[in-house]
Amino acid sequence: MASSQGKSELKFADWMATLPDSIHSIPLTNLAIPGSHDSFSFYIDEASPVGPEQPETVQNFVSVFGTVAKKLMRKWLATQTMNFTGQLGAGIRYFDLRISTKPRDPDNELYFAHGLFSAKVNEGLEEINAFLTDHHKEVVFLDFNHFYGMQKYHHEKLVQMLKDIYGNKMCPAIFAQEVSLKYLWEKDYQVLVFYHSPVALEVPFLWPGQMMPAPWANTTDPEKLIQFLQASITERRKKGSFFISQVVLTPKASTVVKGVASGLRETITERQNFVLYTLGKDEDRGWTRRLGKVRDHQTAGTNMEGSTGSLSASCAT
Repeated sequence: MASSQGKSELKFADWMATLPDSIHSIPLTNLAIPGSHDSFSFYIDEASPVGPEQPETVQNFVSVFGTVAKKLMRKWLATQTMNFTGQLGAGIRYFDLRISTKPRDPDNELYFAHGLFSAKVNEGLEEINAFLTDHHKEVVFLDFNHFYGMQKYHHEKLVQMLKDIYGNKMCPAIFAQEVSLKYLWEKDYQVLVFYHSPVALEVPFLWPGQMMPAPWANTTDPEKLIQFLQASITERRKKGSFFISQVVLTPKASTVVKGVASGLRETITERQNFVLYTLGKDEDRGWTRRLGKVRDHQTAGTNMEGSTGSLSASCAT
């Protein structure tokens, strides 16, 4: 797999291990844990086919303009500037993962995908596992939330892949509020896998997707995103599950057309940083406390998220 662009200082590689003792027994649903959006997108391959989830208009665009179209697409699809190892070293512990089969792939592999195809899933999972092996007290949340072109046997293949790579590191699905760092460390668990498919009900180590909801503001307006996040946080904390606060601005078609050659980073990042700054100042709603750790983790990409109350959101520079 490709190496990360830029250097991670590994300043936050062991931040969970170095938390004060008073935090160890607190349910993880009450902690702010940074995560990344489209976590695999550093690896997006311009030479790959267009993903099966893309509308016909995009498929036609690429068929006409070919490589040029894919280069432009990558500018709007690649939300991360670090690979998995770099993100982990920068403190990221929640990963947003979208899985797809590739048309006419003779090896029938599974790939990360969002618009275009990215790395093979087994390679990405093994990269994360290598980090966990070297950092025994760090815990990751793997959120498999979109599946494209997958039949039952593809899910079976992915489940077996998780078993083979993570084995006893995976925490079985239990009541979310029972999960603390102390609990996980005592049992040598380092991985919580959330799986947004009925398959999760058949496999003990898969946490059902509803245990990690991720409401989406779907706006390019920073003020609307702030209002959305502030309105939802209190209500969502009552549900007793993990949840995601997506500090993510989503470009509309008109946004892309106006900045087609610029890309996501140049067009959206400044606005997202304003959102994070505003939430960080909002002491009345406790955002300063929840986002305090996250604001030091703004090096993992151009677009980040996580769950607040359990995982906390940010956007990167």
